[in-house]
Amino acid sequence: MDARGATEEARPRTAVAAFARYEDARAAVDLLAERRFPVQGLAIVGEGLQYVEQVTGRRGYGVAAVQGLVNGAVTGGLVGLLLGLLTAGQPLASAGVLALWGLVVGALIGMALTLTAQVARGGRRDVDSLPALRAERYVVLADDDIAADARRLLGDDAALMRPER
Repeated sequence: MDARGATEEARPRTAVAAFARYEDARAAVDLLAERRFPVQGLAIVGEGLQYVEQVTGRRGYGVAAVQGLVNGAVTGGLVGLLLGLLTAGQPLASAGVLALWGLVVGALIGMALTLTAQVARGGRRDVDSLPALRAERYVVLADDDIAADARRLLGDDAALMRPER
């Protein structure tokens, strides 16, 4: 942690509002900013964090092969293009040829490596998923010396859940 992070944590702060959605907490901070409030004294803190991994589907050999093929083709094509552009002589002509060869070779290598990894997993982790971090609520904290002003400026403009602190 840097020195700035250490001082941020040591500041005495007061909860001025709490929201079920991050977007609402951000809107409250934006509202304060529009009213020329010193927003550098504010923080949005997520409480009750949960790690959620949404399973999006099975990953069989076919899906793995296609993913490896596409990833390898893109990587190989870009590497070939860059190498071709860096050559002396006719960089555009060699870039096109090397990009095509890179695309083909990269696709084959990408597919082979991805299928090898799929076989090595032996049936474990045969699903695709998207990870996310969620909070149960988002609390807007203000430095103690400006908290009362923040509450007054927010007033009834934001749909506030009053903090339990």
